[in-house]
Amino acid sequence: MTVAGFWPSGDETYKRNFYTIYASVLLTLLLPCHVFFQIVYFFSILDDLQALIATALSLLTEILIVLKAYCLTKNMGMVKQLMITLNSDLFQPKNIQQIILVKPSLKFCKITYKMLGVMAFGTAFFWSIYPILDKSFKNYRLPFYAWYPYNTKTSPFYEITYVYQVFGTSFIGLTNVCIDTLIASLNMYTGTQFDLLCDDLRNLCDPDEESISKKLMTCIQHHKEILRFAGNSNEFVNWIYFLQFF
Repeated sequence: MTVAGFWPSGDETYKRNFYTIYASVLLTLLLPCHVFFQIVYFFSILDDLQALIATALSLLTEILIVLKAYCLTKNMGMVKQLMITLNSDLFQPKNIQQIILVKPSLKFCKITYKMLGVMAFGTAFFWSIYPILDKSFKNYRLPFYAWYPYNTKTSPFYEITYVYQVFGTSFIGLTNVCIDTLIASLNMYTGTQFDLLCDDLRNLCDPDEESISKKLMTCIQHHKEILRFAGNSNEFVNWIYFLQFF
């Protein structure tokens, strides 16, 4: 996410610094610009149903990912606050047993990330080499139908545009993986916090009543913070979920 321009350092949001400039240029060139050229082409072929369907197949997904990226960058402050909450002492495992308790969830999250990555980049790779496989590159066919303000059927404009589309679709795949994995991780963190809370409640036993009372108060506070964390997570993902299902 840092490389893709979606994660300012530390607990900060986007500031007036080099990383913000880097993120702005990268995200603009490889997300909305890449999709914009395809949208223009889409409206230029409204009378060609076959070409319309072929273009819409990838275009709708790409538009969705651009909107998801916008939701993430717009709510970066909220996401960073969620990370601060997760790093607080109240949310940390308190012993070896609890560390072992959360490991399966962390492992599952990593497997999910790898599976999404393989599928996303596999799709981007095969889309990118399709003109080579069917030899349509000889006719200056690009991986994606799009309109550009210059003639793409001449060299070196064809090669430059081809590389641009490959980078654009790969970056869109990376963006989708980052955001979907982040959402899955937030849900996983909520679940593991309840696991830790349940373990704390099961181990309240203590000869000292005052100590039990203190532990119970900590558990109540932990429960309130989990609910607040879950609510803030839902607030962040609400629009993304809506767009995804739409």
